[in-house]
Amino acid sequence: MRYSKLFVAVVAALALGGCITLPAGPAGPQGATGDTGATGYTGATGNVGATGYTGATGRTGASGGTGATGDTGATGDTGAAGYTGATGDTGATGSTGARGNTGAKGTTTGGTVVIVPAR
Repeated sequence: MRYSKLFVAVVAALALGGCITLPAGPAGPQGATGDTGATGYTGATGNVGATGYTGATGRTGASGGTGATGDTGATGDTGAAGYTGATGDTGATGSTGARGNTGAKGTTTGGTVVIVPAR
């Protein structure tokens, strides 16, 4: 128990000592300025950001439709066929000329023969 009474007395003195204040004494001399600390390391350079993606290429526009084909014009009517001309009549057949008579039979004499050319 001896220690415990002594312990209680020390604790009580410390507790009451904090409540009692004395006037402050004169200020002491200024202490020397401390050395400047070493400069810290420079931080590492940050990474470069990734390059953005290229946008998709636009689609090609639709081709225009082919224009409608024009209608075919109407075919003209065929002209009327001309009539065939009448066939001419056959001319009349001429009559056969009369048959000439045979000349008379003459007598031959030892004379001259005369040849008469035809006309």
